[in-house]
Amino acid sequence: MRKRIDHTENNRRDFIRSTSLATAGLLLGNPFLTLANAGAAGSEAVGTFPAFAGGGGPLQPAILGGDPIRTKKWPDWPIWDKDHDEKPVIDDLRSGIWSRADLVTEFESKWAALTGTKRCLSVVNGTNALITCLIQLNIGGGDEVIVPPYTFIATVAAVLAAGAMPVFVDTDPETFQIDPAKIEAKITPRTRAILPVHILGLPADMERIGQIAKKHNLFVIEDACQAHMAEINHRRVGSFGHAGCFSFQNSKNLAIGEGGAITSDDEAFMDKCYSYHNYGNPYGTVVGDVHAGTLIAGTKLRLTEYQAAIGLAQLQRLDAQTTTRNVNAAYLRSKIKDIPGIIPYRLYDNVTRAAFHLFPFRYHQEGFKGLARKDFLKALNAEGIPCFEGYAPLNKMPYLANAFQSKNYRKMYTPKELDIHAFNQRNECPLNDRLCNEEAVWFAQSMLLGSQEDMNDIVRAMTKIHDNAEAIKKAAQS
Repeated sequence: MRKRIDHTENNRRDFIRSTSLATAGLLLGNPFLTLANAGAAGSEAVGTFPAFAGGGGPLQPAILGGDPIRTKKWPDWPIWDKDHDEKPVIDDLRSGIWSRADLVTEFESKWAALTGTKRCLSVVNGTNALITCLIQLNIGGGDEVIVPPYTFIATVAAVLAAGAMPVFVDTDPETFQIDPAKIEAKITPRTRAILPVHILGLPADMERIGQIAKKHNLFVIEDACQAHMAEINHRRVGSFGHAGCFSFQNSKNLAIGEGGAITSDDEAFMDKCYSYHNYGNPYGTVVGDVHAGTLIAGTKLRLTEYQAAIGLAQLQRLDAQTTTRNVNAAYLRSKIKDIPGIIPYRLYDNVTRAAFHLFPFRYHQEGFKGLARKDFLKALNAEGIPCFEGYAPLNKMPYLANAFQSKNYRKMYTPKELDIHAFNQRNECPLNDRLCNEEAVWFAQSMLLGSQEDMNDIVRAMTKIHDNAEAIKKAAQS
């Protein structure tokens, strides 16, 4: 019997259940798609585009009244195997041991082993994993943290929650990652850390980032929330920085619903993180006088036992699923790279495995007769291929001005430092702007769990749209 442990708790994260056309239409604000899901596309794609001569048919784009390439449903996400997954969860629920105990410890041990780190601490989500790391590295008011602008809001929200100042470094459009060649120009005497994000499940250039950090005596906190089991030179991400942070939110490659983890080889740091996630109570090297009580300012971020049970079930499939995603991504990339106007992602040469939380490519409308990206997305969705434009520029959103107007920030920084217009000028990222506003297209990770023939459907749809780009553009403009 398990021992009860007494303790004194913009558009990417909506890819949650299945890659349905209804979801795609919602995210894109797409009036052309009224279908329930990708498996229900049928031959009656609805839209305002008029049908051209011929009245539809297999060669006519679905957006113009033709038959869609695909009517088959895409793989669901998350995956739940009732026969193999439910017993541990039900056993835990029946036991009444729901707060942190042996299952959480088991999950942490296995995640540490998987990432190749000494320690793992589970927390309620990836966002709080990042916040915990920043606070326990004593990063806060007056400090600067280097971040990419091409990431989910949580990355920068964590920096603001710690009271530090985010400093944005432009994106390398070929890899979708922070450009290491532009980091040093942004380092100042106030810089305390670099927070690279292995965005989309593609590893950042950790070797170069690590060299820069060492030269300037900076911490590196890896945001690996989308990069489960990704590798650089056969070494797992989350093991390169002082700490690594992961998310197990429902869309992630290991889905628990909500959840996160911190990984590190620094035992004393991890003891502090543990204490912090349990109200600041004594733990490990975080000790004081007998009966001293709570030692550090903390909070409650503990994972539950039934969440850990779900995570342990999902963990059994993660390696095989990651292999499937990599095989299908490589195949799909090889088939679309020669379509004019399509530029697939590039992995750094030292990447030995990616996670492919998303499959990204860049779209250049010049290769499609000037067809705008939004109309390309509509046409591809109409063919039964769910796709998304991805992130907006994170360095240009209103939340930054809101944070700078807060009482805490006005006490920690000068009016000059909080001048949002000057901040925006200092943090211009023109290549990222173009990537977000004109080029990026995503496929969700669950699509890569399909067959090679499923990948061929994507290729056929993209080729069909390319061959009919002029007609689609005319209809979109009419």
